[in-house]
Order: sequence, then C-alpha cells, then structure tokens
Amino acid sequence: MCARLIIMTLACALYCGCSSQDKPTTMPAATERRTPSSDGAALYRQYCASCHPDGGNVSDPSRTLRRSSLASHHITTADDIIRIMRNPISRMIRFDPASLPDHDARAIAEYILTTFK
Repeated sequence: MCARLIIMTLACALYCGCSSQDKPTTMPAATERRTPSSDGAALYRQYCASCHPDGGNVSDPSRTLRRSSLASHHITTADDIIRIMRNPISRMIRFDPASLPDHDARAIAEYILTTFK
C-alpha cells in the first residue's frame, strides 16, 4: 500500500511538472496581469487541466469530473463544485477567492457541468 502511494505521488509529480519542493496547498494570489474572465474553458485549462485532464483525475481516478462520478459524491450543481474548490476533500489544491475570484470559479464549474457528461 505504501509503495503504491509513493508510485502514485511520483507519477502525479512527474505528470504535473512539480519540483522536489512541496506544492503549496493554495494557489498564489491572482496577479495584476491576470484579468478576470468568464471563459470557463480557458480558466479550466489554466487552473484544472493539469490534474484533471479531459475530466479525469490524476491523483484519484475514481473521482473524475464526469457527471456520474460527481453525482455519486453528491456534487450536482455549480455551487457544489465551487464549494469543493474552496474546501477540497482530497489532495486537491485549495482555490480561495483571492487566487480564483468567485465569477471565475463559477465559470469553471459551469464549464465542468456542461463539458464532462
């Protein structure tokens, strides 16, 4: 079990391009260069796609972004997805409002619900 966890962690680190340093538990604050956007697809690519390619999940393949998987975990609305972004229940990075404004989080959540069926 421990060896499997180590292998999964290393695979995720290699896939995500992580360095040997610990990954922060929250995203850095939004910079002045980034302007808020309502383009859910672009925001998804920027914030989510490295860990959720094509709606999958590199760290926990049983918790994808597909509608059936989300529903099995009682995640059925954009508000549910935003709640998970703000207070992750797994190894997911926490996205607070300073790093991902509410309207951008909602754009991502709506993109997920309409894209990964």
